[in-house]
Amino acid sequence: MEILWFLIALCMLVVVLGPFIRSRRNRVQLVRPGSPDAADPETYGFVRQELLDVRTPGPDQDLVDVLDVVQRTQEWKAAAQLLAGTPKDGELRWQRVQAFAGAASLELAQQPGVGGAWLRKWRSEAPKDAGAAQVHAEFLVQQAWRTATVGSDEFRIILEEARKVCGDAALLAPGDPVPYITELAVARGLGYSPEQFDELWAKVIDRAPDHMGAHLAALHHLCEKWHGSREEADHFATTAAARAPHGSLLAALPLFAVYEHLPEVNLVSSFYQSAVVTRAMEGALYAVHSARPDDPMLPHVRHLLIVFLVNSERWAEAMHQLVRVDGHVGAVPWTTEPDPAAAYAVYRALAVAGYEANGGSPATLLH
Repeated sequence: MEILWFLIALCMLVVVLGPFIRSRRNRVQLVRPGSPDAADPETYGFVRQELLDVRTPGPDQDLVDVLDVVQRTQEWKAAAQLLAGTPKDGELRWQRVQAFAGAASLELAQQPGVGGAWLRKWRSEAPKDAGAAQVHAEFLVQQAWRTATVGSDEFRIILEEARKVCGDAALLAPGDPVPYITELAVARGLGYSPEQFDELWAKVIDRAPDHMGAHLAALHHLCEKWHGSREEADHFATTAAARAPHGSLLAALPLFAVYEHLPEVNLVSSFYQSAVVTRAMEGALYAVHSARPDDPMLPHVRHLLIVFLVNSERWAEAMHQLVRVDGHVGAVPWTTEPDPAAAYAVYRALAVAGYEANGGSPATLLH
């Protein structure tokens, strides 16, 4: 009987994977590492996997320099100075708060009980510092999602504390949207009612109506796997994209809605060429081409585009995104994987292989 079930399973696997394998047979083929036919990402100037920076989605040298100082000395003042000089009416402050909180959380994971001591000192020695409160709130959120089981008492206790600290941070900087954006993750974990969520979202858009990071956090809450539905998430994303001013990356939001609802097992070989996916990709590409080159959220959109462009076998377009973000992998979809650098490196290698299999080379790739 076991043999029969094995044969049935094997046949199903062939049926599912057969079209996928055949569709790629003349495009990309795997070879042994070191083979003369192996595509080499380093020939394009790409950073080696072990040197990829998982802390940020794109370059922010000021942040990297301060993080290095803080983690080396365990002193917080450089972090406080950087946040104090970062405008509250843009995306950059939210990203830097996330990066500081993530660094402290990772330190604590690597050195239980002692890691991230600089953040504890910062909060105790500067209790009225809005930046310290914001980083602390985000740190608690990341700790809840990283170390506790969703729905457990421990999970809820950590998020309740995060909600309290979000409130403290909001009082210290009334016009700053960051505490409310951080609370969106609390709302998702604690299961805010629709009325509670709407009230929180109103506070966010009153302060930052076009904030891409805030819209991504809200979209996550509204997706099917959390507290909404595919239809609700799609409506939220397409409405925001339609209302977005020229140059706003909100035009890419529908692609993130598609990503939130990707099937765990894709049985349709043409899924990534479907009208829904193609339309969302084109919207994201339009947003990328229209955005300011220094928009802090631009790398986030480029990273997600890489996944969709590779799966759509649009190799040259994928390469054009890669050359603009390579070196940094602190973004979705890589950060959802246990090893973000490895996940990114796989897609990068596929893009290089597909590009070269269709006649591309370092000489033909425009930077």
